[in-house]
Amino acid sequence: MKKTENEILKIVEKVLDENKAEDIVVIDLEGKTSLANQMVVASGTSNRHVAALADKLMEALKKAGHKATIEGEEKADWILIDAFDVIVHLFRPEVREFYNLEKMWQAIAEKRK
Repeated sequence: MKKTENEILKIVEKVLDENKAEDIVVIDLEGKTSLANQMVVASGTSNRHVAALADKLMEALKKAGHKATIEGEEKADWILIDAFDVIVHLFRPEVREFYNLEKMWQAIAEKRK
């Protein structure tokens, strides 16, 4: 894992943990896709919580000098934060269950080992 990627992943995990995100899952995608090397999936308890998690995470990444883009903050059902080597998906629990991204990506990661 590259230094920058490791730093970003540590920031993501710390911010999500400190702000009470639920069911945080990190999926190692290194060498399995060109999208990113790490994917983090987590839940907030409500739209407001998901939006707050995204705000805190974007603020922490910016403060540490890392660039990231964000999508989905209007509805806050599913927010995607692309920090280049690390992609973060923040969901409301029922939306996360519906899309079940981590199951799909973990299957892809396992197949390509």
